[in-house]
Amino acid sequence: MDFTSAAPSVVKSIRQRDLLNTWLRLYAREQVAPAIWEYQPARLEEELSDLIYYTVDISAPTPRLTIQSEGTRISRAYGHTGKGVLLDDYIGPRLAPLVMPVYHECVARGLPVYSVADVDDIYGRIVAYERLLLPFQTDGNICHVIASLKTFCEDGGFEIKNLMRGNDALPRTRLRAVIDRDLFHRAPGRIAPAELVEFAERPVPGEIVELN
Repeated sequence: MDFTSAAPSVVKSIRQRDLLNTWLRLYAREQVAPAIWEYQPARLEEELSDLIYYTVDISAPTPRLTIQSEGTRISRAYGHTGKGVLLDDYIGPRLAPLVMPVYHECVARGLPVYSVADVDDIYGRIVAYERLLLPFQTDGNICHVIASLKTFCEDGGFEIKNLMRGNDALPRTRLRAVIDRDLFHRAPGRIAPAELVEFAERPVPGEIVELN
């Protein structure tokens, strides 16, 4: 499965960009994925319904991800909650070949992965399914992943219930990207430390300005 190389600007959702920026600030210290206990983005409670937490078992040849969240909004798209269930078992053999490589790439690279796919709801409306994966490590191994899952329909309302299981058409991938460029976050309107700032001199005729 091919992944493009991207900068953080590839993520369009404002809420997902906020989540990513918090991760980037932690990553920038040592250029490695942070520990999950350090990750405390603002307004996290407002996002919990769109977040899924996973633990990662890397002892097997292929990483195994176990769902640690339940009652999330996206569980309605799959028809049931899945706390304690392996991700590949939860999504089933039909979707696993499309979904699992995205998670495996996140774990293997230790970097955020962003994907967008089009899905048809039960009424045939096209829904954009945007997935942002953020990896977290302990002792140099990726042991947690947080997924932010957003759905958007240009036609307005759509039916999220059984969105991922309610029709025969598979999701149509629009984008798969590893965010591996410009891995820093600079707060808008501020000057980065150690950044050189030059002021051009604009002398005013007949006026002397003294700087004390």
